[in-house]
Amino acid sequence: MENVKLGVKGMSCGHCINSIEGNVGKMKGVHFVKVHLNEEKVDVSFDSKVVSLKEITDIIEDQGYVVELSKFPKDQSCH
Repeated sequence: MENVKLGVKGMSCGHCINSIEGNVGKMKGVHFVKVHLNEEKVDVSFDSKVVSLKEITDIIEDQGYVVELSKFPKDQSCH
């Protein structure tokens, strides 16, 4: 399991939350996705053997957002 915290620019409303959580959350291998609108962050937990981080960021960027990557410390969970 891999956990990442993505900085995502361009999110501004509930539609942004639903769009990102809905599209990323339905990807095979994604176990958890949570948008933090005020922080401009998205937490994602996924199986890197099933889905790549690039595939996840591509889905977000295809929706018109700008993604910046930042890994969680190894001992920190995104839950």
